[in-house]
Parts: sequence; structure tokens; C-alpha cells
Amino acid sequence: MYESFLSGKLAELRESGQYREFVDINRRAGAYPTALRSKADGSRDAVTVWCSNDYLGMSQHPSVTAAMHQAIREYGAGSGGSRNIGGSHAHYVALETALAEWHRKERALVFPTGYGSNDATLQCLLRLLPDPVVFSDEKNHASIINGMRSTQAERAVFRHNDVRHLEELLSAQPLDRPKIVVFESVYSMDGDVAPIEDIVKLAQQYNALTYLDEVHAIGMYGPRGAGMAADLNVDHHIDIIQGTMAKALGVIGGYVAGSATLIDAIRSFASGFIFTTSLPPAVVAACRASLEHLSSSAAERTALHTKTAQLRAALAKARIPVMACSTTHVLPVLVGEAGLCKRAARRLLDRHGVYLQPINSPTVPVGTERFRVNVTPNHTDDHIAQLVDALVEVFEHFGIPRSRHEAADAA
Repeated sequence: MYESFLSGKLAELRESGQYREFVDINRRAGAYPTALRSKADGSRDAVTVWCSNDYLGMSQHPSVTAAMHQAIREYGAGSGGSRNIGGSHAHYVALETALAEWHRKERALVFPTGYGSNDATLQCLLRLLPDPVVFSDEKNHASIINGMRSTQAERAVFRHNDVRHLEELLSAQPLDRPKIVVFESVYSMDGDVAPIEDIVKLAQQYNALTYLDEVHAIGMYGPRGAGMAADLNVDHHIDIIQGTMAKALGVIGGYVAGSATLIDAIRSFASGFIFTTSLPPAVVAACRASLEHLSSSAAERTALHTKTAQLRAALAKARIPVMACSTTHVLPVLVGEAGLCKRAARRLLDRHGVYLQPINSPTVPVGTERFRVNVTPNHTDDHIAQLVDALVEVFEHFGIPRSRHEAADAA
């Protein structure tokens, strides 16, 4: 009975075009963004990666890999358990101190993943606070949604980046009722930016905590790469900043930063922190080295924004439709149908050696299926030209509209 039921669910997923498949992509140390794809016949061919969250190529940076190697020599491979049982170490102290200082907060707390830091922190706060209500942007990440849904707290979802709708919801609540407004700075599928300043002002007006997910902004925006809120000089007004070391920093791990009391409460009560194995010392050391470099060097983020502008212009010239919502380094290229998006991705890979993962429902709404293109400082002019030529060929091959005018005619 169970096998049959689950097989049916998987069949539905395949029929809808939403079934996810892994591609065996073997990144090459020192050669990012190139990789080797393993094929069914055992051979490998070269591909160029265009959809990694390793936005700045820091996973390959000599200072990061050297810190990891040195920590392995000193500490070994694993952490030995949770920090409560296995203990902490000097690299953790250094990393959390640096993260807190980076975001102009009193304390920071590191988790094994960014998903875990969102999930565990929101669960913790919504269970600790008396009769809370949480206000969430409708396009918030799955980790945020799961953290909220795992509690009995009242939830209110506001329309994406709609400050007026948020105020309607906030004003309907008693001023003294505990409230948390949860939103992201850069939204990873659309590449747009939240009205951070307006949301902060509303939260202060209606006595709400602000919880800002900065994972797709840290390292790339703001002074010393501290994020969008820092770029706007409102980071000191945000109660909790959540981030990750798995994207611009190029390693893995999540964190939250805030007041000493808030962070100590999360450390003391969040089951998702207390009962999980901590990051190995080598990973923590690598994260610290990456943060140290990016907080003192603007070269990588300057190159990223230069390359993004170059690619955006090249795609526009070729009439490859980058969605108008994008104002950041995330360039969503609209395809518009799940099965077609998967077939186009396969042709890009097999014919052109271009790796772009199809982004389909439920990650994005039906009808907005897309490629999420990310250029990095490591992509060359030749890489950019190859990508544009490949997209043009694939769009023409499948008859995918290459402009808004063509899209309107197709509809």
C-alpha cells in the first residue's frame, strides 16, 4: 500500500514536470566556474556552471582552502557532536565575534546550515513569546515558512514587498501583542530587493521585531559586504539579521545576529541548535577566513557587479528575456513552462556544455518557470559570449519567446 501510494505521488510529480533530478557536476579546484560532468557511459565532459550560489568564487580562494587545511591538521575532520556536548573551540569564537561585528550586533550564533538557522530561530521565538503573530512576505524562503508552520503561532502573509498591505495587517493587531515581521533583502528567484527602510519604520511604529534574511546579499552589497541593510545604513535598526556562509562566502553554515539577550535565548532554547551536530572546525575556520577577506576586499563584489551589468546588456542585445523584477546579480531568464524548461536545460548541457538548472513550480509560480543565471568574477568574456549564443540557439530551437512582444503573441 505504501509503496503504491508513494509511487503514485512520484508519477504525478514527473507528469507535471516538477520531478527533480541531480546532474553529476564535479567542480574543479582552481578552475571554477568550469566543471566535469559524469556521463552514463563513464566518460566526463567539460561544462561551465551558471547557476551556483558560490557568487564570488570564494570556495576556491587560497586563503579559504588554506585555513581549512590548517584546521584539519590541527583538529581533525569532525566536531564530535553538538556544541553543548562536544564543546566549542577558538574558531567558533572568532567567527561569531566577527559576524556580530560585521552586522553591528552584540552577538551572533552559527548553525550548520542557513535553512537550519531560519527554521530553528523562528520556531524558538514563536514558541517563547506569549501569543505572538508573525508577518511574512509571500515570497519568503521555504526555511522561513517551515519555521513558522512548525508552531501554533498566528501567521499573516503580506503581498510581496507590499508595505501598504503589511501596515493593514499590523494595524489590526493590539500594539502590545508580540509581533515579528519576517522578510528577505534580496529575493533569490526574482532578483528584486525588499523596501527595507519602509518595513523597518512600520515595524517600529507597530512595536514589532524585524527579522531580515540577508543570505543573497551578504558579501556582495553594503560597506565591507555586510548586506543590503548595511548599504542603507539601517542594519542597526534590524532586530535579527540571518545569513549564510554557503553563498558569497563559499563554504557552508548559517547564522543569526542580534542583541546579546536575543541570541542567548536562541542558543538556550532553540532545539534545532541544541540537538544538532556542530560544524567541523575546518569548516568554521574556512568561513572565518572568507569573511575576513570579503570584509576587507571590495575587488570580488566590484567584479561581480561589473560582470552582471555586462551579462545583462549582452542578454538584452540578444533579446533573451531577463525578468523585469531583477535589479541585482540574480538574472532570472523566463521560459514559462516546466517541461520546456527541463528540455531546454538538457539541450544547453548536452549541446553547449552550459549548466543551468531549471527552476520550476513550486519554487516559482506556474507559468514563470525560468533559468536563474548567476555570473561570477571568475566568468570570462568568452564564457559570457558562449552562454548568450547557447541561449539564443536553444530558445530558437524550442520556439521560446525571446522578448515581451513575442511572449504576448505566444499567449
